[in-house]
Amino acid sequence: MLKCSELVERSDALLAGELSWRQRMSFRMHLFMCRHCRRYVKQLERLLRAIPGMHGKANEAEVEQVMRRIREDDQEQHRH
Repeated sequence: MLKCSELVERSDALLAGELSWRQRMSFRMHLFMCRHCRRYVKQLERLLRAIPGMHGKANEAEVEQVMRRIREDDQEQHRH
């Protein structure tokens, strides 16, 4: 089964539909069992839907900055 860190690293591929059937099933199993990752993926989905309405297409640095903040927040939540 996937570790939380593996799910976080590849969640953008999940949302982009770039994973194989087997990989998607592994993600689904993990999400079924891990409420923290479910919340993370839901937040990422919302963020990706909101970005186009904020301004023009985000550049790579902006995307990385947002993703870094999400990972930091996720790690902070796992510590508590």
